[in-house]
Amino acid sequence: MNRGFDMTRTARFVRAQRIARSLPLLFAVAAILPSPALAQPGPGGLPPVQFPPENQFSVEKSTLGKALFWDAQLSSDNTMSCGSCHIHASSGTDPRVGVHPGSDGIAGNADDILGSPGVSSSDENDEYLKSILFGLLPQTTTRQAQPAIMSMFAPELFWDGRASNEFIDPQTGAVVIATGGALESQAVGPIVSEVEMAHQSRDWDRVVAKLRTARPLALASDLPPDLADAVLDGSGYPDLFAAAFGDDEITAARIAMAIATYERTLLPDQSPFDAFAAGNQNALTPQQINGLNAFVASRCSACHVGPQFTGNGFRNIGLRPINEDAGRFEVTNNPPDRGRFKVPSLRNVGLRERFMHNGQLSTLGEVFDFYARRNGQVSFPQNRDPLLDTPIAFPQPVQNDIINFLVNGLTDPRVANEQFPFDRPMLLSEQGIDNPLLISVGVAGAGALTPQMVALSPPNLGNADFKVGIDGALGGAQAWVAVSSQPPVGGMLDADELLGPITLHGSGAGEGFGTMRYPIPDIVALDGQVAYMQWLVADPSAPGGLAASPVAQMTYVCSLNGLCTNNCPADLSGDGVLNFFDVSAFLSAYSAGEPAADFTGDGLLNFFDVSAFLGAYSGGCAF
Repeated sequence: MNRGFDMTRTARFVRAQRIARSLPLLFAVAAILPSPALAQPGPGGLPPVQFPPENQFSVEKSTLGKALFWDAQLSSDNTMSCGSCHIHASSGTDPRVGVHPGSDGIAGNADDILGSPGVSSSDENDEYLKSILFGLLPQTTTRQAQPAIMSMFAPELFWDGRASNEFIDPQTGAVVIATGGALESQAVGPIVSEVEMAHQSRDWDRVVAKLRTARPLALASDLPPDLADAVLDGSGYPDLFAAAFGDDEITAARIAMAIATYERTLLPDQSPFDAFAAGNQNALTPQQINGLNAFVASRCSACHVGPQFTGNGFRNIGLRPINEDAGRFEVTNNPPDRGRFKVPSLRNVGLRERFMHNGQLSTLGEVFDFYARRNGQVSFPQNRDPLLDTPIAFPQPVQNDIINFLVNGLTDPRVANEQFPFDRPMLLSEQGIDNPLLISVGVAGAGALTPQMVALSPPNLGNADFKVGIDGALGGAQAWVAVSSQPPVGGMLDADELLGPITLHGSGAGEGFGTMRYPIPDIVALDGQVAYMQWLVADPSAPGGLAASPVAQMTYVCSLNGLCTNNCPADLSGDGVLNFFDVSAFLSAYSAGEPAADFTGDGLLNFFDVSAFLGAYSGGCAF
């Protein structure tokens, strides 16, 4: 009996090996159907990465793209980077969870979406707007972030495919890449999205102007060696663009091409499956081989095709009613596309925290339950793919083997461990640093409500977009922001500077909200200095007629990565010495209304610019 069992197991294993030896050919043939341009298998079964002729690879361009991808300064409020939603160790998806209440606007029911936290709603002047769903808190996207890894093979990107093969320069309207430019098309979307990274009506001129003066990766730490080498000498983005493109011009098209070049290096082709497909018969366990064989023989492989484990097509699997999100139909206006969404690759799927376009399923077991329509999982039939007219279910032992293969056989250890080329900096949001930090409780006003301080932007030097907001105050009231170099006494600041007044939006107790912009000059002498800010609101119901928010303590930061170069904006003559010529240059620029005199970076020339110049000049510089 034991011998018979061993022979049976051996026979199954031998048959599996024979099937496995045929897999590269099987997958190459399957890959021809959905994507002829990528039909030739490369090492480990994956096809070689194609770089568009208009955007060929270079190390300098990829390094620039890596810096841009992980730099939160690419967002309008310095809180979000591209990488915030695409963490490598989570398979290039977002491990954070933001709850969007869905199409009905009511949280806590079946149409809720687990998306990605973005930026707070702000108007075209970058002043806070009160969102119906989120107030002044960060908004959440209406779909889960897709994996950035493996995106180089898709002819269209985003869940609905709106990022097309043809890349059109968003500044000029010219066609930059005729075909193969989906990554470039995708890259320009989030940067100007008012939910993901931008205020309303943010244009590329403002993005470019910001990058010209920003210290690369100032808000990231633990830079990988390639990024550290690129900025160690104090290089700014103009220098990095010059190295990548031959001159220091910064444009939307170049930003997109650099980010796309970096993303094309993220090839996860060193999973156990890749070694197995290349001939290493011991790279997968017998259970994983059984799972692979069962997967290939099932309807799953009709959508998750070949070595990419996706056909890069769009399917309606009946996850939710179409009226909640029409998916691909919103792009094509083609009725058969109603409810269709892009089929993601299953490579590194074991690293993901959530599944499906709305993040509705949290384990692979739930995914299998959905396709089997069991344990309460429902498939909605409207325009559902005929492939799913009947449930897809496996016996539990087979399902276990398939999950084993998916979780372990398709995971590239470099992705899981964030090793090159999947290494990355640590983002500010991951560092456990509360800066600004709320340190007091405030003073209540109308309705016994205490105005709330909204302090989300990091106070890094040169942050011309730094701002604080107020919420929950008396609507229509006058409000000021006290700024002090000394901590509060009895919960109140003794102001060195009083900003305002402004009139708060809204009416009635607790309905008032507003914004105070406070550009931070790029003066290295400020690095590490602490300042305090507090909202004061004229409110007859408050003690002494003045309600107050909690105090925000902020520590000015030059750079969190230790690569902060010492510059001196007061050296307008550029000779490395502060003297009469710099004062003369400032006065001349100020009287002529030139940008060089705009020391606060707010686009206006006023007392604050004179004060900022004098502060930089009197503070001196160490050259």
